[in-house]
Amino acid sequence: MLSKPLDLDEALNSILQHVRAPNTKELASLDRAHHRVTAAPVCAPTDLPPFRASAMDGYAYLWSANLDSLKLIGVSLAGHPFTDAVDNGQCVRIMTGAALPAATDTVVIQEDCTVRDNQIIVATPPAEGANVRSVGHDVKQNQVILHKGKTITAFDVGTLAGCGIAEVEVFARPRIGVFSTGDELQVPGSALAYGNIFDSNRYTVVELLADLPVEVDNLGVLPDDTAAISHALLAASARCDVLLTSGGVSVGDADHVKDTLEAIGTLDFWRLNLKPGKPLAFGEIGDCLFFGLPGNPVSTIVTLLMIAKPAIAQLCGTTPTPPLTFRCELRDTIIHRAGREEYQRGVVSNDHPHPTVNTTGDQSSNRMSSFTHANCLIRIPKDCDDLLRGSTVDVLPLYGLA
Repeated sequence: MLSKPLDLDEALNSILQHVRAPNTKELASLDRAHHRVTAAPVCAPTDLPPFRASAMDGYAYLWSANLDSLKLIGVSLAGHPFTDAVDNGQCVRIMTGAALPAATDTVVIQEDCTVRDNQIIVATPPAEGANVRSVGHDVKQNQVILHKGKTITAFDVGTLAGCGIAEVEVFARPRIGVFSTGDELQVPGSALAYGNIFDSNRYTVVELLADLPVEVDNLGVLPDDTAAISHALLAASARCDVLLTSGGVSVGDADHVKDTLEAIGTLDFWRLNLKPGKPLAFGEIGDCLFFGLPGNPVSTIVTLLMIAKPAIAQLCGTTPTPPLTFRCELRDTIIHRAGREEYQRGVVSNDHPHPTVNTTGDQSSNRMSSFTHANCLIRIPKDCDDLLRGSTVDVLPLYGLA
């Protein structure tokens, strides 16, 4: 076990080395493919479009440099192509997306034409081949449209559908077990006893995992009892690929999770050089990865987003990438003592000549409500002291993390 607190990047790199590659695959129908991870490259079975198509409403004809008058002989609609011959000097009325008749190669847009009976007068002749989408203009047959390890987006679903693909090979979902810990926790909706609090961490963690291709088991609250914790973790680890707990990993008399993990599994490290989120236990129980997140709600969220979620994403078959980051002008002064990297909740605004960011006020790690209006995390490097108003800071949008 590593005893010294690890920097965030050190901890994440260490964890990712423990994450095994997924090997179980299955087929997902198109309507169930969103957020899944491709287990093999997906190739287009056909060209898209599979025929020459018009890019505009207008008239299709065989291009001629000096042609300014065309005889209209028919109509080509999407799904109802014109299949008769078209001679030089003739044209076909055509709609966007419709197939070009054979022997035509150009579409003049309707705005550049005048119609007189069955004669089309071309006011502004187009270039040869104008307004025509070639076969495979979007996707070529046998082209790789999704690489292995790609998280399938709504846009990818549309591309798959456009290529006629009804199902795709994906990695099976890993199973994630989620516990809260502590005798003080009660289920929301119950009558709150004096000295107790409602359990919020478990609900937050479950929702923050919702965009990953995982099966989540909401396993309830563990009491402050070593035997009960040991029994529950052993049982859950036998059926889960990852276990997440919150609380019980610090140095208090009632913090039993870390010691239990050491007794029934392996503890690789349990401290981060991070604020919020210093106490974080990572290890394994058999083949099951274990993350003991801190108990304070903000610490739970930050460590889940920055540590546990990237590791789970890799277990799903993707390659974790650094979070989206951009630079903003700070509109507050942030008091910070060098030594630990820190992430504060913030609000990015675009109502100035350039993006600015404010903190959400009191940054105490118990203040779950500080996320309500936040749209980003403000990164404060460990070697920084106080950051003054007007400083330039790194900002991580929450939509890219959550």
